Amino acid sequence: MKLPVIKELAESRSLEELIAAEEALTEGRNLPFHVAGEDEGEQLTHILGARWIREEMQRTGCTLTEALRAYGRRVRESIS
Repeated sequence: MKLPVIKELAESRSLEELIAAEEALTEGRNLPFHVAGEDEGEQLTHILGARWIREEMQRTGCTLTEALRAYGRRVRESIS
């Protein structure tokens, strides 16, 4: 997982685009746009992270930076 990749996706792609990419990847189709990652698992992690950030921004009205920080906290808490 690379936070700069997640941030770039959250900045440059809409929620709808991220959902479409997630569906394409899980259904074995080609991604509609480039997603950095060493394998499909890492690409999916980046897409899901960006989707979570976009949804958090929509749900709470927070900024991208605030949502990115909240995502980072969420990940850290899940592995500790």
